[in-house]
Amino acid sequence: MPIIDLRFALEQTPEVLKGVPLTLTISIISMALGSIFGLFIAVCRIYKIPLLKQIAIIYVSFMRGTPLLVQLYVFFYGIPIFIEFLNETQGWHLGGDTISPLIYALIAYTLNTSAYQSEVFRSSIQTIDRGQFEAAYSIGMTTFQAIKRIIFPQSLVAAIPNLGNIFISLIKATSLAFAVKVVEIMAISKVIANDGYRYLEMYLVASLIYWILCFFFERLFVVIEKKLSYYELREEVRSAS
Repeated sequence: MPIIDLRFALEQTPEVLKGVPLTLTISIISMALGSIFGLFIAVCRIYKIPLLKQIAIIYVSFMRGTPLLVQLYVFFYGIPIFIEFLNETQGWHLGGDTISPLIYALIAYTLNTSAYQSEVFRSSIQTIDRGQFEAAYSIGMTTFQAIKRIIFPQSLVAAIPNLGNIFISLIKATSLAFAVKVVEIMAISKVIANDGYRYLEMYLVASLIYWILCFFFERLFVVIEKKLSYYELREEVRSAS
């Protein structure tokens, strides 16, 4: 009996690939929503908004200081209990049991990645020369307009490498979603491995798929970073001239 049954692995690869769309869905949606929430948190901390700043500090510390798997379990088991509590106290009739496991996963991954992205945005925004704010104010811009039109575009260039790393880490972290019944790459691999008693083969297939996905997005972020750096350099040359 061979140590690795390559034929079995190749035959089951197309089945495992069916989990790729869901893996990417979780990663992309969580990253997009996490960017919005993370930017908000960063702004609250940078401008020291009363109360929100303290809440943001505690939130970031908690989300970064607890395992993602634990957070998945907390939302998966906690949200239905909270909904049941609301039904009993408020007389509502919400169906907590009918919520898709995907929703719990999206909530957990979004909140988790927003904490990491907030730190990336905070550090990149703080690298921007404060004189640019003064220049924006001198031509009548508000703080929000200055951030939107001047500060954020520049900070995004500086943040792209770290955001790329977070996204790649997020793709790999989706392998934990099977713990809350989300049928993605890892879940499908585990089911096939259990049925065929070929654990090594299926986990190798899953690892190769994750590696290919991460390699693709790694190269994609490198291209994006180069293009943004090119446009930034061109703008600097234009301003200098």
